[in-house]
Parts: sequence; structure tokens; C-alpha cells
Amino acid sequence: MQRGIYTILLLILSNAFMTLAWYGHLKFKEMNWFQNLGLISIVLISWGIALFEYFFQVPANRIGYHEFGGPFSLVELKVIQEVITLLVFTLFTMLFFRTETFRLNHFIGFFFLILAVYFIFKK
Repeated sequence: MQRGIYTILLLILSNAFMTLAWYGHLKFKEMNWFQNLGLISIVLISWGIALFEYFFQVPANRIGYHEFGGPFSLVELKVIQEVITLLVFTLFTMLFFRTETFRLNHFIGFFFLILAVYFIFKK
């Protein structure tokens, strides 16, 4: 059980860095020192942020995978990661991109993803 909790916590940290690397640069223009950077510079900065994603993602998968003593199959790990990605992305969007709105169809899609988790974990 403890390995499962560690796995999920590490995946949350990993996804926080991933979301920042993938979408944070869209807010960089609001910071004075980023305004004049070219695309290559932004890519390299995002890549540097994404490096930290791997510091958490790889251990999470090793700790959580059943062949290394963890509680999850490979498919279960992937589904957990995708749901965490969606949750972290939603929180990130609500905090930093306040002009974005979530509509009913988004929440219906989220519901179906939760159903996917249910069916993946159903024995």
C-alpha cells in the first residue's frame, strides 16, 4: 500500500513539472525577461523543466510496477498517470489561465476517463 501512495505522490510531482514545461511557456510572455526570447530558447527552458519530470516519473514507475514489488500493472500505471495528468492540467489551467473555461462536454469527457480507471482496475 505504501508503495502505491509513493507512486501516486511521485506521479503528481512529475506531472506538475510536465505541465509547467508543456504549457507554462505560454505564460512566459508576461515575464519581462522572457519577452525577447526566441522559440529555441523557450524550447530549451521547457526541456530543462521537463528534465525534473523524469526525476519523479522514472522512480514512480519503478516503485509502482508489480515486477519491482509495486502494486500496479503497466496498464494501471499508465491509466493512473493519465488521470493525474488531467487533474494537474485542470488545476494548472484554472490557476494560471483564467480566461480558459471548462464546459459541460469537458466534464463529460472527464467522467468517461474516470470510468476508464474503474474498468482498468476491475478484476
